[in-house]
Amino acid sequence: QPLKRKSRDTKDLYAMTLVFGVLIVILIMTYKPPVENSTRLVGYYAAWSAWSDFTPDQIDGEKLTHINYAFANIDESLKITLGYPNLDPENFKKLNTLKKKHPNLKTLISVGGWSWSGRFSDAALSDESRRIFADSCVDFIIKYGFDGVDLDWEYPVSGGVAENARRPEDKENFTLLLKMIRDRLDVQGQEDGKHYLLTIAGGAGSRYINNTELGTLHEYLDFANLMTYDFHGSWDKYTDFNAPLYLDGSASPQLKLSIEEVVQSWLDAGFPANKIVLGIPFYGHKYENVQNENNGLYQTYQGSSSLSYRAIAENYLNAPGYVRYFHKDSKVPWLFNGSIFISYDDEESIGLKAVYIKSKGIGGAMVWELSQDPDRILLDALHQGLNP
Repeated sequence: QPLKRKSRDTKDLYAMTLVFGVLIVILIMTYKPPVENSTRLVGYYAAWSAWSDFTPDQIDGEKLTHINYAFANIDESLKITLGYPNLDPENFKKLNTLKKKHPNLKTLISVGGWSWSGRFSDAALSDESRRIFADSCVDFIIKYGFDGVDLDWEYPVSGGVAENARRPEDKENFTLLLKMIRDRLDVQGQEDGKHYLLTIAGGAGSRYINNTELGTLHEYLDFANLMTYDFHGSWDKYTDFNAPLYLDGSASPQLKLSIEEVVQSWLDAGFPANKIVLGIPFYGHKYENVQNENNGLYQTYQGSSSLSYRAIAENYLNAPGYVRYFHKDSKVPWLFNGSIFISYDDEESIGLKAVYIKSKGIGGAMVWELSQDPDRILLDALHQGLNP
């Protein structure tokens, strides 16, 4: 009798082991990497901020979900490479130390930007060039400890710096490039047991939407950071708002654009709301020698420059002669002293943008860039608005 019981126990154990083994195989075969769908707060960190003593260890890693390090360059072999070799290694070390303190924080290397998008078209051109670029992305993030890569191509097909390479087929090739990178990241992710991120910085104009396949390429992205700022600036004839949330109902002498319009255009193009991350500027535009009418709004000027929020707060907000106005339709403030007009964002306008993000089911907010608000006035307001 004891021998028979032992035999039955052995059979039962074998059966249980077989069942568990089958379950494990099923789980492995059906496993899909997690997709980021929670409210994100993405901060771009500019490498050159270290020159002004704003180093990565000063970033508020508690409030941010992602940090995009700007920028890596693309070399002649179509591989990504260090953009600032004299700054990047030390900055990367401090970023990785910051991540150890904040385990949920993710870091991405952002490639390109306005100045270094010249070789994207070449990198995206063929299957071979796409493979070379994608492999270099994987090698880079593994070497330096990043959690993903962010492509800031300014811009496919047309636009950007005059000498950039550009082709009509950039529209389709951009999608193929993202697919190649996504595939390579997933292979590496399976080896490492983690999900590597792939994001882009997307343009706010209709030209960008027409020159990309937003309805398709989103399949390969975790999210897209919309550059919903610089709607107006020194390239315009009249003073105007940097990043208006809504359209102004009154007449203006130049083309109008708003964040709401841009978001709707992306949605209409087939891009999912929960993968849209809304860009918010931590800087403003100053216009000089402005005609003294309509409190400086929509007036001619002579000379324009950008200002960090810190510079605005320290030198203009409470300066004699400056009056703060708030536009009832566009939901953004401006300063005017009879001659100087400053368009910017403050706690009130950022709070309203956070409300808009939540109401539209948008995936979060992105800021350009963190060193422009070192005292975290705007960052605190944005974090509070997204996490009431």
